[in-house]
Amino acid sequence: MYEKILKPVFFRFDPEAIHDFFVAFGIMLGACPLSRWVVGIFCEYEHPALRTRVAGIDFRNPVGLAAGFDKDVRLTKIMPSVGFGFMESGAVTRYPYKGNDGLRLARLPADQSLVVYYGLKNIGAEAVARNLRHLEFRIPVGLNIAKTNRADIKGDLSIEDYAATYRMLAGRFSYVTLNVSCPNAQDGCLFQEPHLLDALLAAMAKEEKKGPIFLKLSVHLRTDEIDAILEVVDRYPFVDGFVIGNLAKRREMLRLTSPPEQLNAVPEGGISGRPIRELSTNLIRYLYRKTKGRYAIIGLGGIFTAEDAYEKIKAGASLVQIITGLIYGGPGTVKKINRGLVELLTRDGYQSIGEAVGKENL
Repeated sequence: MYEKILKPVFFRFDPEAIHDFFVAFGIMLGACPLSRWVVGIFCEYEHPALRTRVAGIDFRNPVGLAAGFDKDVRLTKIMPSVGFGFMESGAVTRYPYKGNDGLRLARLPADQSLVVYYGLKNIGAEAVARNLRHLEFRIPVGLNIAKTNRADIKGDLSIEDYAATYRMLAGRFSYVTLNVSCPNAQDGCLFQEPHLLDALLAAMAKEEKKGPIFLKLSVHLRTDEIDAILEVVDRYPFVDGFVIGNLAKRREMLRLTSPPEQLNAVPEGGISGRPIRELSTNLIRYLYRKTKGRYAIIGLGGIFTAEDAYEKIKAGASLVQIITGLIYGGPGTVKKINRGLVELLTRDGYQSIGEAVGKENL
């Protein structure tokens, strides 16, 4: 029904307006136990082979909602019923930010992709903290933390911006992801650059650790850039893993087929979905081999099917995340992926997701 009826209707409207509608609708569904139960009947799928333990956290299945959809931690009640094994909210920053001006979201149907230029729009750490007071999570919920997207916050102020948000919120979440690679910040400053990353991690090392900590990296890093990042990260044992990877800004690296008028609608935006699938998987594969599985990896980018998810798992990802696949495939996508993963595990003789991690045949 979604593929043939609802999606053609939704895709006639502005994508940001549709996203806002789904957030409001999700909040409404999540507020009522009956509606959560009804959604769960259609979308949830349980199987022992899907259960896994990563970084000391138990997951009922390895498919999560990536950061960027639930920017302000408003959908934690409904997403378990959609079938997710976990979710990551944010990115949240120390101070609220209204987002970039102009068009901030566009669809590229020919590429099964989105162009995203929100610019870290969110309500800020203090507002999120207020909203969390009476919330309980039914699945692990991670928090994606980024630097407030303001030109006056730079240098040491940027580092304190990360640290302050961590102090305020980290204790309420299952894990924290430090978003060091957002491509849509005003100053273009990426904390995945080794000297900046070293300064950030040195500051974070002074904070009381509240749970597992991941770093979110770009999908278009070269192997020598990954090596330089690992040289820094290896000095900070509190880092548990990586989320790979963020939106792709370098469009010349992608085989995009959408017409120019669609591509140029948001010229500064980052690309998601199918075009970054291979880049993401290759980066996961390299990082897993390079570190011999020492770090946990959450993989995302171009996951639409169980085969897409399994590809990343066998390359080295212990968990996977989706957003664009959910938008193009609808709320039944998570169930289809989880059910398909069980079939693929059975085909290959694995009893669990954990057995398949990093086991691709090369």
